[in-house]
Amino acid sequence: MAYTNALSAYRETRIKTASPGQLIVMLYDEAVKHLDRGLELLGMNMAGKRDPGKIEQISKSILKTQEIIAELMVSLDFEQGGDIAKNLFSLYTWFNQELLEANVKQDIRRVTIVRNMLNELRSSWNEIVAKTSTESRLNPPTGINIAG
Repeated sequence: MAYTNALSAYRETRIKTASPGQLIVMLYDEAVKHLDRGLELLGMNMAGKRDPGKIEQISKSILKTQEIIAELMVSLDFEQGGDIAKNLFSLYTWFNQELLEANVKQDIRRVTIVRNMLNELRSSWNEIVAKTSTESRLNPPTGINIAG
């Protein structure tokens, strides 16, 4: 019980103190994690006879990823992001459509494609966040010298 509370507190603090870029990377991490779990279950279901319990778990993993993608969609800033935001929105829409079809048909290929593309986006965002945090440490904001 204490371990669960400590872990929950750590996660909450990590989210509250994260930069916007770090939050985006965390969303990608969760999306990839859920699709990995869905792919694992899909693989087990394909290897043997279809287990209705696994089908429900696969569906939950895919639906959770779709919720995360929806969160990524609403976080887009079309004014500052311009064409990049528009392109990401189109890509996220396509991801959700592919995952919807994959969920209905239990299509491991479609899930794999979306998972790999999300992972590539995650890597790109991670590089951007790392570069941005390095630049901000090298060039700290200048403040007002109130000492004189």
